[in-house]
Amino acid sequence: MNQEMQSSILHRARLKNMFRRIIVLLLVFVLLYGGVALVYATKTIYKIRRNYAVILETLSGERTAITEVGWHLRLPIFTRLELEVPLMNQELHLGNSIEPQRIMSKGNVALWTSAMLTFRIRDLERWGIENRSPQTLLQTDFDGIVKDVMQSESINELISDRVRIKEQIYRTLKDQPLNEGGLTLEEKYGIEVISFVLRDTRYGEKLAEASEEKKRRELIAEAENYAADLEASRIRKLYSAYSESIQQMRKSLNMASSNDPYLFDFLNQQKWAAAYEKNQQGQNTFVLNNTGSGVPVTLPAPPEPQPAFPVSEDATNP
Repeated sequence: MNQEMQSSILHRARLKNMFRRIIVLLLVFVLLYGGVALVYATKTIYKIRRNYAVILETLSGERTAITEVGWHLRLPIFTRLELEVPLMNQELHLGNSIEPQRIMSKGNVALWTSAMLTFRIRDLERWGIENRSPQTLLQTDFDGIVKDVMQSESINELISDRVRIKEQIYRTLKDQPLNEGGLTLEEKYGIEVISFVLRDTRYGEKLAEASEEKKRRELIAEAENYAADLEASRIRKLYSAYSESIQQMRKSLNMASSNDPYLFDFLNQQKWAAAYEKNQQGQNTFVLNNTGSGVPVTLPAPPEPQPAFPVSEDATNP
């Protein structure tokens, strides 16, 4: 009996020791995990990757650029990681969006366009220390320069002369000062402008419809002008032939200028004679010529025959 009780007590003691060890191990694991999580969250130990840099700010407000690749240690309370800066090529979109943006051209015509700038950070001191929010400031300057150049061009040039405008914007971004006598975009932010691309340049839907309607009207007007020129040429030829015929008639008849009224009366009679020849079936209207713009002449209807009345005998005898 005593042996059974002793074995039972020993078994319970072993279980208690095992539970205590398990609890201690769990507690140690939790403390270690919490410590690691705390270090990771506060970035007390941080790593700088290749082509990246870190701006470190101390409690006094001094900022320092850390560019050495590898693991680094900092004080979690007296310092903080302000900014992680990629040093490879970066892209910047017009309006901070890949979607087309609305631009007004020189003639106050709306245009939809999208553009992208590729740049690389060369001077980390300028980029991350002299500028508080460099990405926001660069976005604002970039949008302003692109819009200034594009709004100085007409809508036709923006559509048909994209290559020249693209190169002009690139030179402006790279070499032209932001203000007269000031710094260029590269000098202000410590960057290098790699390339600039106009991705999309197009009309709005309503403007495209208006442009098509304008082209259609221009084609119609051109066709009408051509038809009018042909008609005027035909009339000039007819007038020239008519004048030559009159001159030949006067020359053959040896008519003087004083006989012009008689000649005109004759020609007028010939015109009416030709008109009556065409009026063979009792028509009351006809056209003197077939120019398409002649004025119709209305002739009086032929007189109706009077009915024959019988003559009385008294009327025959006086």
